[in-house]
Amino acid sequence: MNTSPPSSGTERADGRPVRLGALASLTRPGWTEAGRHLLAGIDLAAHEVNATGGIGGRPLELLVRDTAADPERAAAAVDELAGLGVTAVVGEYHSVVARAAAARADALGVPFLCSSAVLDALTGEPTEWVARLAPAQSHGWRVYADFLLGAGRGRVAVATQPSAYWASGTRILRDHLAPRGGTVLALDADALTPGALCDALVAHGATALLLLVGHPEPAVPIVRAVRDDRRLAEILIGAPAGQPEFAEWAAALGGAGAGIPFLRYLPERLGPLGERIGKELRERLGEAPSFVAFEGWDAVTFLAAALRSHGTDRAAVAASWPRVEAEGTRGPIRFSRAPGIGVRQWTWAPVQVADRDPAEPGRFRVLRTG
Repeated sequence: MNTSPPSSGTERADGRPVRLGALASLTRPGWTEAGRHLLAGIDLAAHEVNATGGIGGRPLELLVRDTAADPERAAAAVDELAGLGVTAVVGEYHSVVARAAAARADALGVPFLCSSAVLDALTGEPTEWVARLAPAQSHGWRVYADFLLGAGRGRVAVATQPSAYWASGTRILRDHLAPRGGTVLALDADALTPGALCDALVAHGATALLLLVGHPEPAVPIVRAVRDDRRLAEILIGAPAGQPEFAEWAAALGGAGAGIPFLRYLPERLGPLGERIGKELRERLGEAPSFVAFEGWDAVTFLAAALRSHGTDRAAVAASWPRVEAEGTRGPIRFSRAPGIGVRQWTWAPVQVADRDPAEPGRFRVLRTG
């Protein structure tokens, strides 16, 4: 899938575009709603770049590839895009998929600006070829753990499935909660029916259940089972990975999907730029844009600033990560080295713990910031 740029009147006589690869999960089993929001932000930013002169008079051309949440497919897409001459690659939401893309980009010497994946170990070794906008999982999930403690929910159960991302999240929660008197019990969502999972929560005396599972299956059936179980009327259901942010969640669960705290990467209040981009994204999407849409816009906008100031040579782009600053929808974006993180990192995007208001599920409440 290619997204052709609009004519801006600034194209050089040779007509050569600056090609930018874009990765998003647009088909199942990928989280397609997140992919759609991500691509909306990426595409809007590319159109704005072209409307303001492109890259040195050359139009920016997006070459979009669907990863379908498949790491092998993502790595193959990076190979293909590199062969097509892209200057850089941007995007991807799923952490294990982004990790595969980052490894391949690093091996090929292609700059990769990861917009949305949070897994700390995005690459096996430190690299200059990869940068990331989203906060590392260890940062955001510690904010979420502090929220749980502040809410008096230190006896935590996690319904989880096999995944490096979910395993990392469980470890972060356990390491942060244990020294503060909290506990984390891991429950295998693949081995337990929703009813058996409810029984385990009662037996454990859990005060919170966190959904570290796929959406809509098995997340939606688990939520319904817990909401219908009178024994668990006081338990807090949480979804730190952000599922309740999206309209698909509300459509599937209605009021049962409200009051479930999740992480999102937005400031408490957007500035003028964020407000403008938010309105344009809403028009494109036909619904309120998620934080993922803002991440897509910010990623392309930063890359355009790097390309305009340092040129389109791949090595020059990678070398520019710590030398460029761009105004994003959520604040000034600068990349640096963060302890324990092998890629250039924005430290940090704003973090919120939010939920859908039970009295008005279409409205979000901010419960904590970090």
